[in-house]
Amino acid sequence: MMLPLNEMIWLIESPNGDKCESLFGDNLVRFKEAWGSSNNHQAWPGGYLDHVTEVMNIAITLHASLSTMRPLPIKLSDALLVLFLHDLEKPWKKEMKFQTKSDRHGFRLTKIGEYGIVLNLEQLNALTYVEGENDSYRNDRRVMNELAAFCHLCDMTSARIWHDQPIEEIEEEHEQKTG
Repeated sequence: MMLPLNEMIWLIESPNGDKCESLFGDNLVRFKEAWGSSNNHQAWPGGYLDHVTEVMNIAITLHASLSTMRPLPIKLSDALLVLFLHDLEKPWKKEMKFQTKSDRHGFRLTKIGEYGIVLNLEQLNALTYVEGENDSYRNDRRVMNELAAFCHLCDMTSARIWHDQPIEEIEEEHEQKTG
């Protein structure tokens, strides 16, 4: 079973964890109404929270699993922070009418700043490239750091593999199968 979002926010190191908790609490109604996307993933009211909850749970599972194979050069807390923030513009999408990815990213950074959340360079790179390198790709050096790649893996799993079913339905199905 998946952990609830508020419990995963508690796993984000302070002071950012406390600030994420405030961001979550202050905007809970807005978050509950927002869609994960307009069409491609978690496209239903509440899909935003389903997506964020799912990517953070995926991070916990993957971090534990991959760490058994090789040491990971990232902290789980950093991944949870980035994944909590990675689609932060979506609850404001309808009223803000973002034109470009850059507009969405700028709004994210503004909202993060409003709550006093401070990102280090590694976290900022991950937030920038959680959806992939796209036009920033270079064949002579890495653009996306390890944290960004890990967060991208989590995001892609939710948005492209498990894109079409609300968490509540998944949990009900699981409960019926396991009794």
